[in-house]
Amino acid sequence: MEFGVLGPVVAWDDAGQPVQLKGPRHRAVLARLIVAGGRVVPATRLVDDLWEDPPDGALSALRTFVAALRRALEPDRPRRTPARVLVTEGPGYALRTDSVDAVRFEQAIGAGEFESALSCWRGPAYADFADEPWARAERARLTELRLLAVERYAEQRLAAGRAAEVAAELDAHVIEHPWREEGWRLLALSLYRSGRQADALAVLRRAQDMLVSQLGIDPGAALLQLETDILNQATHLEPKSVWSAYERTVSPKARLESTVGLLRSIAVSGGLHEARQHRLAAITAAEQLGDSDLVARVIGAYDVPANWTRSDDEADAAAVVRAAERVLPTQDHPAVRARLLATIALESRGSRSDRSLEAAGEAERLARELDDPAVLAFALNGVYMQSFRQAGQAPARDAIGAELVDLASRHALPAYEVLGRLIRLQSACAVADYSAADMHAAAGDELAARHDAPLVGVFTGWYAALRADTPEAYQQAAVRRPTAAMPGLHHGLLELALAAHALRHGAPIPTADYGPHIPWIQPLVIAQSNQTDAERLLQQLTDPPPGLLLEAHWALVAHAAAQLGFEPALARAQTVLRPAAQEQAGAQTGLLTLGPVASYL
Repeated sequence: MEFGVLGPVVAWDDAGQPVQLKGPRHRAVLARLIVAGGRVVPATRLVDDLWEDPPDGALSALRTFVAALRRALEPDRPRRTPARVLVTEGPGYALRTDSVDAVRFEQAIGAGEFESALSCWRGPAYADFADEPWARAERARLTELRLLAVERYAEQRLAAGRAAEVAAELDAHVIEHPWREEGWRLLALSLYRSGRQADALAVLRRAQDMLVSQLGIDPGAALLQLETDILNQATHLEPKSVWSAYERTVSPKARLESTVGLLRSIAVSGGLHEARQHRLAAITAAEQLGDSDLVARVIGAYDVPANWTRSDDEADAAAVVRAAERVLPTQDHPAVRARLLATIALESRGSRSDRSLEAAGEAERLARELDDPAVLAFALNGVYMQSFRQAGQAPARDAIGAELVDLASRHALPAYEVLGRLIRLQSACAVADYSAADMHAAAGDELAARHDAPLVGVFTGWYAALRADTPEAYQQAAVRRPTAAMPGLHHGLLELALAAHALRHGAPIPTADYGPHIPWIQPLVIAQSNQTDAERLLQQLTDPPPGLLLEAHWALVAHAAAQLGFEPALARAQTVLRPAAQEQAGAQTGLLTLGPVASYL
């Protein structure tokens, strides 16, 4: 049994499966005992912590919670034998275990394994008990340790010569935690070691201004000394590593191109978020060198296959599109232009602009005239991303997936073969051809195992939950197949899947954080208690963006409008959904379903 508190409070059994902990008070008892670190917590103290105003029978209720937790944590323990994990001692209870992610986190820090330490985190510590007084001190302690680990890990990578990578990450770190002087110092040092002396000095001045104006404190000696050392170009600031020799002997242009190749490899191996962060920094660095051909190559070399139709970082994506548009007029070579245009189509996912559709079409035309399978695969990915402007396009997308599978398998492009399989899985799922979807899921998993593509398991794991069609299966998918590496997919997905299941089974729609899906599910949630407010939301509704969830969002609107008898919104939804009358709403994702589109018509 293992317990997790670096995020929502959870428990996993020996097989890594989540343990059902019942209600929030059961998890609160468990969390409170983990906070105690093995010490006994008196029952009366637990009652006071669980209830602001304890009701009559609170002690009896606490004993019920403890009994239920014991059954969940030790399901094979014979009856009437003493508990070994959640034990009774004297006037209270204690949790006897060191198998807690927070303990592993601290052990990894002690061993100097900062990357491993940071990988323990799934979200804010004790995330579901953030406002509880008994959790505050421990949450603050763990958060401080995490910030320390971020800085020590950055220091390790700086020593290894990974300055540009560190700079990209620390910029966000100091914005979020402006009082961390060590963060500012490391950011400035990483910029200096990346050849950006002016930027390093600007960061130090920004740190000083922020510390003085917002926090009312003077910068420490370490920041002031670093500014002096940078101005003097002190030799001790240079990294002492093999990588520094590489930086001295290899030209900046060659380093940038090789870096983008590395970032592509990192992305397809599961480090999507990290690679995207550094990608924009590489494009910016290329532009600063004033070589338009280099900029075009740096942008076009990042041909990472993309399946999800919501951007992980819309501001970042928009910046990449602007850079591609700036350099496109300078490029005549068909392959280079096709890659830039495919980039524009991919990074404009979710857009209704004519320009992104035009870019996808021109990229495909150029690619088909070339004898270059990799460019054609990249262009087809752009066409796929722009194929969601109207409902009912599963057959067309299946054709794209089939061509990608054939092209990639013949020319050893495994990442695009994986993409083709995922597209075909989703397209088959959309028309309820689950035998075909099962086959493509199995093929995708086999490719992922052979070619180290862990993110494939996110999609196939969630597809398995759709096939199981139980709330528990979706919750297990969320724990076993975390989507945090793809923020555009992650936020609100579990909540939406559970709401879709509730709607199909006639259960109340839960009130939850639906993230980017809020505008289209909120009328349905509010209609359960306030029809006037729900109608007002339907009147103000904007069209959902093109994407894999287009039919799902409109189905939610149709359901709310039909329930309220609000004809204008119902007519809007049905007009959009009618071309998909033979499909399953939401199943185009391969992750969840709202049932047949026909039922909403």
